[in-house]
Formats: sequence, structure tokens, C-alpha cells
Amino acid sequence: MEETFLPFEGIKNDLRGRLMCYKQDWTGGIRAGLRILAPTTYIFFASAIPVISFGEQLERNTDGVLTAVQTLVSTSICGIIHSIIGGQPLLILGVAEPTVIMYTFMFNFAKERPELGRDLFLAWTGWVCVWTALLLFLFAILGACSIINRFTRIAGELFGLLIAMLFMQQAIKGLVDEFRIPGRENPKAVEFTTPWRFANGMFALVLSFGLLLTALRSRKARSWRYGSGWIRSLIADYGVPLMVLVWTGVSYIPSGNVPHGIPRRLFSPNPWSPGAYENWTVIKDMVHVPIVYIIGAFIPATMIAVLYYFDHSVASQLSQQKEFNLRKPSSYHYDLLLLGFLTLMCGLIGIPPSNGVIPQSPMHTKSLATLKHQLLRNRLVITARKSISKNASLGQLYGNMQEVYHQMQTPLIYQDPSARAQGLKELKESTIQAATSMGNMNAPIDESLFDIEKEIDDLLPVEVKEQRLSNLLQSVMVGGCVAAMPILKKIPTSVLWGYFAFMAIESLPGNQFWERILLLFTAPSRRYKVLEDYHATFVETVPFKTIATFTIFQTIYLLICFGLTWVPIAGVMFPLMIMLLVPLRQYFLPKFFKGAHLQDLDAAEYEEQTALPYNLATQSEFGAGASHAGEGEILDEVITRSRGEFRHTSCSPRITSSTPTPGNDPKSHLSPRLSFSSRAGELTTEQSPRSGARGHYSPKAREVKLSNLGRSPLNPDSKQQDNK
Repeated sequence: MEETFLPFEGIKNDLRGRLMCYKQDWTGGIRAGLRILAPTTYIFFASAIPVISFGEQLERNTDGVLTAVQTLVSTSICGIIHSIIGGQPLLILGVAEPTVIMYTFMFNFAKERPELGRDLFLAWTGWVCVWTALLLFLFAILGACSIINRFTRIAGELFGLLIAMLFMQQAIKGLVDEFRIPGRENPKAVEFTTPWRFANGMFALVLSFGLLLTALRSRKARSWRYGSGWIRSLIADYGVPLMVLVWTGVSYIPSGNVPHGIPRRLFSPNPWSPGAYENWTVIKDMVHVPIVYIIGAFIPATMIAVLYYFDHSVASQLSQQKEFNLRKPSSYHYDLLLLGFLTLMCGLIGIPPSNGVIPQSPMHTKSLATLKHQLLRNRLVITARKSISKNASLGQLYGNMQEVYHQMQTPLIYQDPSARAQGLKELKESTIQAATSMGNMNAPIDESLFDIEKEIDDLLPVEVKEQRLSNLLQSVMVGGCVAAMPILKKIPTSVLWGYFAFMAIESLPGNQFWERILLLFTAPSRRYKVLEDYHATFVETVPFKTIATFTIFQTIYLLICFGLTWVPIAGVMFPLMIMLLVPLRQYFLPKFFKGAHLQDLDAAEYEEQTALPYNLATQSEFGAGASHAGEGEILDEVITRSRGEFRHTSCSPRITSSTPTPGNDPKSHLSPRLSFSSRAGELTTEQSPRSGARGHYSPKAREVKLSNLGRSPLNPDSKQQDNK
């Protein structure tokens, strides 16, 4: 995003960039066919279930003035409008917990004022939304979103981890409440006696943990060794919503032997009940609000505007991180302007406003990366099989794959032609050269030696199916929940708490801050395993003591922000603490950390190094004290969407036609990255049992067998070189 503070300049740039690819946003989703339903269903549940929970929380806190009907309607309407005329379609809108906290505070304030009371609460919040919208208009026009460029990884990942903690906190609080008597119920009812309350709580634990564990397992179904490929893909794509249905069904098993209220289920009025429509005509009551309270509404509006500005911008930023390799431009300024109009609309019809939400927005992008990977992979596998059936050589095979790859890429009008040529090309060159250095490039391919699907998985870069259809469909489905409320009320609340925990855990992979926390608890004798897998640059270039100090500082800051959320009204201002990280990062941290170390720990882009050989890892400073593990764990070789696919190796070895052929020295294949670390220590020629090289390790003979890729069984030269 270009940094500009000229009035309207940022909005104009955003509109110019997004209008060029607006048609492609729709055609890309339509061309995906029924496959678009997988990410749509996934993000629908991730969006609808929290919104229903927040609606129940609002109903308790506002004496029924606002319910889940209003939160669902707000999420649906705002989502539909944003998906059609918004700038960044990957951004998911919804009613978030900070909005619930602010509305709870404003209700308590209005209820204690005779001039307002319960009757004029929504009319007064309408004026709050008017002021909030005006402030958001001002922020967007003056280019306030340009400050987002100053937010480095330390701020974004700390905020993401804070949201994950809040989701987990909500799950834990919900489970604890399963053992208590709800405030709106009759404490003398049979289901609230001590034995039945205990039984309800224990059953809730079973349902919550059952959903959590099975949902996490289903997301990794593509790596299972059981079942056919299409079954594993079906479970991976639709397993999470399927688990919600399964555990809801399990909750009805003991229904004939327990009181009616066990287990407890979602509570919300039917959308056609009289109370569900009182808020829609709130605009006619806004004229009855005293002038002093209209002016005073500016105070909470300021807090909400700052909150929405930060939440909306950071959610958009996290949904389009560098590692996702997005090809279309951002739209921070215009989206903030549109958020102002949506906030104004919600205030005038008496529903809580929606804004960009975390972790749903980055989860949406990840699910679309899975979709793009599947579409590309299937097409390339078909092309590779056709080429092999025609007795094509390895060079011809990759030429055909490269041609099909670019046919599937939608050319972008604004994009530089050199950028369009990237993708498969670099990986194609290095893979072909490295794999055929001991073989014959023009030899026919032996399919028994060439694993098509494995090689294509290794070749495909991370890409995202950028389109508007999935956002539109999930918003429509959220709106459909209003009519389906009688059915949704059959879902146990304990299943909802399990889903909250699932969302918290699902947002952790790929968060460098979280991975550094795990690193602190990794035994020194096991740290070499971090080096042998794909890892961030700082692991090799920054001393472990510095990594620990930086992580501890970030953890303390996170706990302070989390503690603020417990303060009744000041808790909604925790984004100001996150924004404070900008000057802290720029002026405070450089006094305590070396510039090079700070750049690696808080780089704007998550660059990764390739894996280290085992012996190098044990002799480096980072892995000092490590010992041979005996039998290493077998890594999951099947592509899933859980972790490393969303990073790239910007410093991977490039082997070009000018590079000397390493065929006469097999040791050169052991590690093409032996010289990248100044702290690596002395190298030996012993190969790791889990080396990053493409060869196979023989622990008995200590010899390396190179990949069979591109080697013809009719080529005697390759066999002779193997025997050297």
C-alpha cells in the first residue's frame, strides 16, 4: 500500500486498483464451481457460531433489547454489502466481542439515566453510530490507514494471539458456567439441582472436547493413510461443520433419561416474535433523545471509531499477509470509508455494527489457498499423466506443466509482466537441475520412479483464489440462520464452546510469536529439530538468548493487554496498547537489541531458510548440546493447510544453466545451503537422517542415494555414477 496522507488520495488509489480486477473477482469464484462451497461452508461456521454466542451475551446484558437475531442480521447485511462493493473481498465482517462490550457499557449508562432509560437506549446508540461514522469518514479521507504500514509483525501477531486468547477464555468461561445456574432460569427447577448440574457440566466437557479433537483431526484428513483420496478431501473440506452436526446428534442420545434442560442449548427468540422487530423503527425515536446526550454520544463514538479503525485495518492486513502471495491490490482506505457507511446504516436501524474480524479473516484466506492449491494440483496432475503416456521426457513434462499453469492464471491488467512470469518457473528450474544432475534430462520418464503427485506438491507455490463469491455466499448463509433459528436452537452450548476453542487453536499455526514461545519450552537437546524443518531466518542468525529476551518482552506486553480486557470499560481500549507498539518498535527496542537481530525477529516478511543437516544443527550455537535422537519422527509428507504452506523460501538455492554440474561430487547434494550461517561451526560430511536434501539416507553404509527423478532405467550412465 502506498503511504499517502493527501485527502481522498488513498481512497482514489484503492478504487482504481480494485475496479481493474472487479470482473475477475466474480468470474474467478464462478469458475471454481462447486469447490467454492468448501471454503464457504468452513468460514460460514467460523462466522455464524461466534455471532450467535455474542448475540446471547448481548441479550443477557441488555435485558433482551438486542438478541442473536440482531447480531446475525448485522453480520449478514454488512457482509453482503462488503462482498459486492467492498474493496478487499477476503475480509470477513461480523459483530465482534469489543462491540458487545461497548453496547453493554452504553446500555448500563442509558438504563441509569431517566432521560434515556431502556426505551431510548437504541435511539441513543443510533447517535453514537452517527458520530462514529463521521469519524471513520474523516480517518478514511485523510489517509489514516497509511499508518498500517508502520505495523510490523510484532504488533500484528501479538494482536492475533490476543484474539486467540479471548476466544479460548470465552470457551473456558462457557464450560465453567455449564456447572452453574443461568441467571434467567428458575433455580428450583429439577435440572438445576446439584446432581443434575454436575451431570450437565460433565456432559458439556465430553461434547466440547469431542468437537475440539475431532475438528482438529478432520482438518488434517488429507494426510491420513486411510480411505481414498476423495473421502479424505471431503472430510478435510467439510469435516468441521460435519463434527458440529455429529456432536449435536450425540447430545440427544440420553434425552429420554435426563431432565429437559440437559444439556443446555442455544437460547434466542424466534425471528417472527414481536420483540424481534422493535429495533427496526428506532430512527423515529432518535429525535426524542435530549440534545445533551446527542452531543455526549461523541465520547463513546470516539472509542468505537478508534476500535473499528484498528480492528478493521489489522484484520484486513492479516488476511493479506506476504506469505499468501496475493496478486491483487489492497483497499484499506476505501474499506474504512465503506465501514463508516455500514456503521451509520446499522445505527439507524437499531442493530449493532459489524467490522472486520479476527481470526475469521485470515482463516478465510487460508481456506481459499487450499482451494487454489487443489484446482492447480488436479489440473497439473492430469497434464503430467498425459505427458507420461506420450513417453515425454522430463523437460517436455515440465514445459507442458508450465504452459497449463500459466493458462490457469488470470492475467491482471495492472500487474507488471515480469511478475506474471513467476510462480512455477523458479521451482521448475531448480528442481529439474538438481534432480537430473545425475541422470538424463531428455530420457523418457519411468512412472514407477516418478511420483507425480509428490513432485507437483513440491512445485506448487502458495496462491490464493481471490474472489468475492465465497464471502457473498457465507454472508447469505448467515442471514439464513435468522430463519433457521428454531433449528439452531437445538445445538448445545457446550458444542459452541468447543468450536470457540477450535478457532483459537486453528489461528495459531504460522504465528511467529507463538512459535517462539514454543521454542522457549523446547529442550536444548531437541532444538536441532527446529533447524532441520523449515524455519524463520532468526533461528540461525540471532542468538538464543536474544530470541528469549525478545519473546519474554512480547509475552509480558501480551499479558498486560489481556489484563486490560478484564477492566469493565477501559478494556475496549486495548487496541491503543497495540498501536503503542509502533513507537516502541521504532524508538525503544533498538536501544536494547541489535539492529540486525531486531530486523530478523521483527521482519516485515516471514522469510524462511531451508532445512539444516542434522550434524550442522547439533554443532551450531543454537543446537549446542543436542544428541542423536536415534529414530527420528516421520514427517507428514501430504500437503495439508495447517502450517508451512503459507511461507516461502526466499533464499533457497538457485541452480541455473551456468551452475557447474555437481554430478561428479555426490556430496554436493547433501546440503546446498552449507554456507548460510556464520555461526554454523565446522561441517562434516555425515548426512542427517532427516536432511533437507532430496536424497535418501542409509544409516549403515553412510551413503546417499540421489533421487530417481528424471533417471531412465535404460541410461547406463546414471547407474555408473551411482556406484561411484
